[in-house]
Amino acid sequence: MSVLLSVLVGVLAAYVLIYYSLFKGARFKSNLTLKGKTAIVTGSNTGIGKTTALDLAKRGARVILACRNKQKAEAAVYDIRKESGNPEVLYMHLDLASLTSVRGFAETFMKSEPRLDLLINNAGLIALGRTEDGFGMAFGVNHLGHFLLTLLLLDRLKQTEHSRVVNVSALLHRLGSVDFNLLNTHKDLVTGQSSWHAFRAYCHSKLCNVLFTRELANRLEGTSVTCYCLHPGVIATEIGRNMGVLQKLLSLPMSKLFFLDPEEAVLLGPRLHQSQSREKGALFPTTCSPSQLLTCKCASENATSTDSGDGWPRLDERGAFDVSG
Repeated sequence: MSVLLSVLVGVLAAYVLIYYSLFKGARFKSNLTLKGKTAIVTGSNTGIGKTTALDLAKRGARVILACRNKQKAEAAVYDIRKESGNPEVLYMHLDLASLTSVRGFAETFMKSEPRLDLLINNAGLIALGRTEDGFGMAFGVNHLGHFLLTLLLLDRLKQTEHSRVVNVSALLHRLGSVDFNLLNTHKDLVTGQSSWHAFRAYCHSKLCNVLFTRELANRLEGTSVTCYCLHPGVIATEIGRNMGVLQKLLSLPMSKLFFLDPEEAVLLGPRLHQSQSREKGALFPTTCSPSQLLTCKCASENATSTDSGDGWPRLDERGAFDVSG
């Protein structure tokens, strides 16, 4: 009995150690107010995005929920307005799997909104298939759509003093690599269609987020715009909603044991809005404190065969990789 008890105590201690050292992040606590500021949060009708939008609304910001599903987004707007007491929360349609939709969103925003203080590129998924424009789904939604959206909104960001771009990545970007030859031939980061390939494509897309953040920070040096990348923690969200039934069943015990609820997620939007320029290009993990974009040096080694030689292979404001055609 004593041996069994010792084993149980050891298992419990290991669980607590792993949970609090690897999964449980610090909370950002501040009385920061954002009244008069405008923020866009993509994928904000559920999960981390909704939690972040709610926090921004509570701080007085005008918050635009940029989402694909109108019904869910309008329900989220209602919830956030009710809980925050802030009527300046609205929905604008954005489907990151359609570059036409991205352009339409940007055009509408530029015509209707005079400022943009905070752009949080949060939406993401693990999925196979293709976007409307023929790109791999994970690459198209997690990276390419946000890439184009950011470039189309840059003028408004530059016109707004102390504006921020926050790209939500993940520590899984460490497992990613980017083969630009493969992108040019297949318009995707992987070639297979298994669940494993979907996971790999997700990791690769998160590396794209990191590379984009670093290059964007370099190119915006000397402007009013500061760029960040963040790992929000290991959160139980709907990111794997497109996985197969077997994969969902296998991941369920792990998510229940270790993953945080979205309400427990690290809310770094306000933290990053407060950040000083010396932290630009930093990766914010769950500690709420910056670490250098650690993999940008090694990540560049994982990005093979660039066409332009300047870090943005064939990427421009029209889209990316000749998407205009």
